[in-house]
Amino acid sequence: MKCIFCGYEDSKVVDSRSSDDNNSIRRRRECLKCGKRFTTYETVESTPVLVIKNDGSRQTFDAQKIKRGIIKSCEKRPVSMSQIDELVRDIEKQINNSLLQEVKSSEIGEMVMERLKKLDEISYVRFAAVYRKFKDITTFINFLNSVQ
Repeated sequence: MKCIFCGYEDSKVVDSRSSDDNNSIRRRRECLKCGKRFTTYETVESTPVLVIKNDGSRQTFDAQKIKRGIIKSCEKRPVSMSQIDELVRDIEKQINNSLLQEVKSSEIGEMVMERLKKLDEISYVRFAAVYRKFKDITTFINFLNSVQ
């Protein structure tokens, strides 16, 4: 790290600790040439993931949007908020770990459905009814039969 006082390109870390928000690391450094101390912050660089909607438009990935949809499908069901939070975190982690900069909304919908099916079948069917946009009752009944 380049010294801010003399420009020398080598320093040693004297102290290192998490910052208040736990999203960065605060480091106290000492220049090996002039001996002066300065502070640097280290953060994770993140690239936003874009969601490709069905109409071709793109928007920034928003985990809260997924969470709202899941909460709606889990209304009056024995699914706790911590289970919903865990499900959303799991999906967000999978998307971020894929290292893709763009993901289709249909892929996200399938991830949600896969996890909801294991968590609560009624919530799964509710989510599927909105997500799949069933045109008529026959299509919906065929879907329900395929779930069994």
